[in-house]
Parts: sequence; structure tokens; C-alpha cells
Amino acid sequence: MSQLRTVQVLGGGGAGSSTHAGSLAAGLVARGVRVTVCAPAALDRTHAFTTTGAHFAPVPRRGDPAALAALRAACADADVVHAHGLHAAVRAALAIGRRPVPLVVTWHTRAHAEGARRRLLHLLERRAVRTAAVVLATSSDLVDRARARGARDARLAPVAAPRPPRPAGPGADKLRAEIGAVERPLIVALGSLVPHHGYATLLDAAAVWRLLDPVPLVAVVGEGRERAALRRRITAEGLPVELLGDRSDAAALLAAADVAVLPSRWESRSTVAQQALRSGVPLVATAVGGTPELVGDAAVLVPYADAEALAVEVARLLGDPAERDRLAAEGLRQAASWPTEDDTVAQVLAVYDELARPSAR
Repeated sequence: MSQLRTVQVLGGGGAGSSTHAGSLAAGLVARGVRVTVCAPAALDRTHAFTTTGAHFAPVPRRGDPAALAALRAACADADVVHAHGLHAAVRAALAIGRRPVPLVVTWHTRAHAEGARRRLLHLLERRAVRTAAVVLATSSDLVDRARARGARDARLAPVAAPRPPRPAGPGADKLRAEIGAVERPLIVALGSLVPHHGYATLLDAAAVWRLLDPVPLVAVVGEGRERAALRRRITAEGLPVELLGDRSDAAALLAAADVAVLPSRWESRSTVAQQALRSGVPLVATAVGGTPELVGDAAVLVPYADAEALAVEVARLLGDPAERDRLAAEGLRQAASWPTEDDTVAQVLAVYDELARPSAR
């Protein structure tokens, strides 16, 4: 039986898909699969795909005329091509062309757009899922969406997030002191500063938290195009919010929080939610997308864009240490039920075995 050859195609999108691709590459190589990762060169510098034992083939970002030729060369002898994200799926399909090479697409997240861009996004979704032999969607609502867009075979495929570090004792205290959360509660939110992450609602809630004693500090980790607008509002209203930008210790900072918040318009299988529960940090999140099935009863869920509900639930937790402890314990139990990285690799490899050409078996 010859060695199975797979090409992993990334489009340079979210960190979650790149992290998953790196974990998958390492697991596949360990199981004897020959893996090539195709992505912009910057991603290998960030995620070090070659340290997994995979071959790395740099491919320019979409829009570069050389990108398609580079992908075609990398996919020339593949038994299975696996694209991570919708843009990567369309490019991979073009690279495969008419050759009988099966395409697997992992749909990690859902983009948000309005007007003409929304219609274009729907066209992209249809094209991506209809060219795939199998769509692996990371939440049940994405499975439904893929089927509605015409996918031939769409399956739920939860992606395991790496375990975050948890600072203990002086480590957590030092982090809190660094950002000004000494002898006051710390509320942490992680995610890029874009409208669909719900930070306008978070600031509305922060205006209510000013009335608490002591006043909690809200630390927001991430960068994005909304930074200037958020900063203006924080200053104008005197809100107890710090925009910390991107930080290499984001997971450790989350683990040092009294409460984590996730006010997004939509999430698939949120890495932030996974990190919070695995770290024993109580989570208040919006009841959207894949979040309810991910967290079960181990987090407090509120409606999207409901600042009053968000403010009330976070304030309730801050005032009830016993309830925070109960949620932390529930979160650890819920996290123990999630698939491991090994489970994820095994599921993907089973799909490859279904689809691979007879010569690879």
C-alpha cells in the first residue's frame, strides 16, 4: 500500500484555521501520511508547519497571478486536497481542475457582509461547498448552511483547540497588576475589533459596570478596524475598558480573569470559549451559532446585542463567588467531553481513506 499524499491549502485567513491545519499536519505525519501545506510564507513563520514533519510550499495570497500556478504544482501528485476556509476551497478547486482528485473542505467560520457583498459571499459559499467531495463543518449550523448551499456531503467535524496555559499564583497576579486590575475584578474579552464581535454591546454593558463597587476592569485583547471608534467612545464616556491590542500572552490573560465574555453576533466553535472553560474561567456568551452546543450548561448564555442581559449576568457572577466556582467546575467537566486533537485527526483520516484513489491504498 503506497503512502497517502495530502495537500493542506490555507488562504491566510483566521488564526484558528491555521492552528487547526498545523495540528492536523502533525497528526497525519505521525500516522505515516505525506503532507504538504500550501499557504502564504508568513504563516509558516508564525505557525512553523515544517516542524510537524510536513513539507511547506509557499503560495502567494489570493489576487497574486502566481498563486494558482503554485497551487497546481503542489497538488499535482496529491491523493486528497484539503482546503481550510471558503476562499482556499475555491482556489484549490481551480488548481485541481478536471483531475479526479477529491477535495475536502473544512468550513471553520461564517463571514459577515451586507448588500452586494452579502450576495457575493453567498455565491462564494455555494461554489466552495459544491466543488467539495466532503464538507467538514465545525458546528451544526454550518452543516445546515453547507447543505442549504448545495453540499453533496456535509458532516459535523468539531475542531479541538490547543490547551491554554493557566498562570498560577504570582503569574496571574503579575498579569493583573500589569494591566491595572489590582483589588478589582477583571473581565476579559478576546477577538479582533470588528463589528460582528459585539464590542459596541460590551461598551454599553461597561457603562453599567461603572456602578459596581469596586469597578471592574474590562480588558479587550485584539486589533482591528474598530479600534479608533471604540477608543473615542471609551474616552468620551469614561468607561472602565482597556484596549490591549494583540498580545502573545492572550490565553494566560484570559485564564487570569474573574469572568470571560464573548458578545459575538455569531461563533462556530469558539476558541475563546474553549480556552475559558478549559482554564476554569466563568464565561458569559451570546447564544449564537455553535456556542450553545459547545458549552452546554457550563456557561451563561445571553441574547446577541442585549447589553442589559450581558451587564446583569456578569454583575451577578462578580457578586457571587460560589456561582463562579460552580461554573468553573462545570466548565472543566464540559471541556473533558470535547474531542481531542487525536480524535480530530482520526476523523479526518477516516474521510481521506473513504475518498483516496485506489493507488494510495
